[in-house]
Amino acid sequence: MIRIKELCKSYRTRRGPRQILKDITCTVHKGEKLGILGCNGAGKSTLIRIIGGIENPTSGSVTRTMSVSWPLAFQGGLAGGLSGLDNLRFICRIYQVDFVAARASVEEFSELGNYLQEPVKSYSAGMRARLAFAISMTVDFDCYLIDEVSAVGDRRFNEKFKNRLLDKTRDRSIIMVSHFYGVLREYCNRAAVLDAGVLRVYDDIKDAIHNYEQILYGKTITF
Repeated sequence: MIRIKELCKSYRTRRGPRQILKDITCTVHKGEKLGILGCNGAGKSTLIRIIGGIENPTSGSVTRTMSVSWPLAFQGGLAGGLSGLDNLRFICRIYQVDFVAARASVEEFSELGNYLQEPVKSYSAGMRARLAFAISMTVDFDCYLIDEVSAVGDRRFNEKFKNRLLDKTRDRSIIMVSHFYGVLREYCNRAAVLDAGVLRVYDDIKDAIHNYEQILYGKTITF
């Protein structure tokens, strides 16, 4: 279970503190798949980083009783001076994953070829995303955090990504943030909307999408 209680996050700016998240309370149980909709700049990535432990909240708490992944395709944990394989080796040591099996999986899935032996700092953004996601799939977590599933590569690789992700998370939890409601309908069984720092959770994904459409356009869509 992941329990978020009265979570707030503020950043210092030249004009004073700016509050991004306001008193967010939410619980995700094992096996649940929660999608969070929000416009660009709504704080979705900030929330997902806090849930993953990459950032600390200003106040409030996140309680985790199941293992949680880093945000899939998150590139901040990759060491630019190391090769792709050296980054994989380091993560395998931390999570006690067999390197030989993990290497075969990453080589096949990332399609980076000889670039896996080159420093990550020489990779393009798309190559980094491929490596980060491929490494993510070598570790078993109870809950997978996903930040903008559509941003991991070209259309063909996205299809490959989606198939692998659906298979990997079939009996696991998901917390996904996106500004595209189509991907939430594909992966999630619950949804929430993050707007003006406030999170509203809905049991019916359609209700969340209707609310999100009202925020975007002042109207709803018909299913």
